[in-house]
Amino acid sequence: MISKDANSQRPRFDRAAAVFKKHGGILRTTQALRAGIHPGTLYAMRDSGMLEAVSRGVYHLADNPPLGNPDLVIVASRVPNGVICLISALAFHELTTQIPHEVHVALSRGAEEPRLDHPPIKTYRFTGEAYTEGVEIHDVDGVSVRIYSPEKTLADCFKFRNKVGLDTTMEAIRFYRERKRVKVDDLMHYAAICRVKKIMRPYLEALL
Repeated sequence: MISKDANSQRPRFDRAAAVFKKHGGILRTTQALRAGIHPGTLYAMRDSGMLEAVSRGVYHLADNPPLGNPDLVIVASRVPNGVICLISALAFHELTTQIPHEVHVALSRGAEEPRLDHPPIKTYRFTGEAYTEGVEIHDVDGVSVRIYSPEKTLADCFKFRNKVGLDTTMEAIRFYRERKRVKVDDLMHYAAICRVKKIMRPYLEALL
């Protein structure tokens, strides 16, 4: 229930809520402050129940629909330079039966390790084109989330096959063949970037 004090601040709350809605209903504290929302307004909205904290320093408008994929939204908000990768990217693209218990995130080498209380994340260090190439921007619950493309993700899975498992990688290729338009040139392009072209080629020739 919104308090009388909150009602007295309704004009400020309404202006701040409009800023939140412009950004899909979710903002980091720093984003909200840069957008002109006063800290006192932000915390009063939280205390009144208009905002809910979905992670430390990340707020969501309580009257907006529940987040469909809160883990990806939180990670995208808290780790803006990260890219969703490997098992998490496979799950997003519906290329695995695995249920990721952590959000897999690619970071550039030298980037600071994120500190999140929730959700649990697993970070991987990528360099050069292996980090920058194949990034797609997807709208998830109104938030822009950076996710590697299916083709880039398959190449990454071969590169990190000892960590994600060869069975998982082979399953992903089968699902890719069944569910996606096969882009052989793209697969080979990312395989070359990830330096797994010789390893991937026989598997692709057998399955595709």
